[in-house]
Amino acid sequence: VFIFLITVFLGLAGGLIVGICRYSKSKLLRWPASIFIEVFRNTPVLVQIIWFYYAFPILTGIDVDPFLAAVLGISLNTMAFSAEIYRAGIQSIDPGQWEAGKAIGMNQTQTMRRIILPVAIKRVLPALTNRGIEVFKMSTLASVVAYVETLNQAKLLADLNFNPIEAYTAVAVIFFVILYPVVQGTYVLERMLRRSD
Repeated sequence: VFIFLITVFLGLAGGLIVGICRYSKSKLLRWPASIFIEVFRNTPVLVQIIWFYYAFPILTGIDVDPFLAAVLGISLNTMAFSAEIYRAGIQSIDPGQWEAGKAIGMNQTQTMRRIILPVAIKRVLPALTNRGIEVFKMSTLASVVAYVETLNQAKLLADLNFNPIEAYTAVAVIFFVILYPVVQGTYVLERMLRRSD
């Protein structure tokens, strides 16, 4: 849960910034954002976690513990995917909305913040919810660098007691019990946002 909370916050908040940069007309913002998205979206998150744990310290001299490696790998991967979700939401807004903002004296940043983003985020909320669920499930990948999380604990118990079916079924039940109310809550939020329109 701790990994999930950190990575979903960093991934979705950072994704919004990267998505806006990716949508920008400025090449200085658009190109680095595009490269970032393509690198982290087109490589496996498992490889990213392993890379941050083993290769990053060799290249930089900065020691990375298993928790930080998992947070970096999952957050940056989530950031890349959510950036494209936000960009698609922004692009789905009718161009007339930009013109309306300009007509009432707003600059591009004000129009983005006050008109475009509130509508775009409503539109992409289901996709962001799916991404959040994926992030929660991706937290199990931290076990690959020996971070002791739920899947790692289940593996240790299964190896110790020779009961893999029970151990992994317990993990599935734990994940379902945590995620189901979250998903139902997002459905309620979506309905509330639809009514507010």
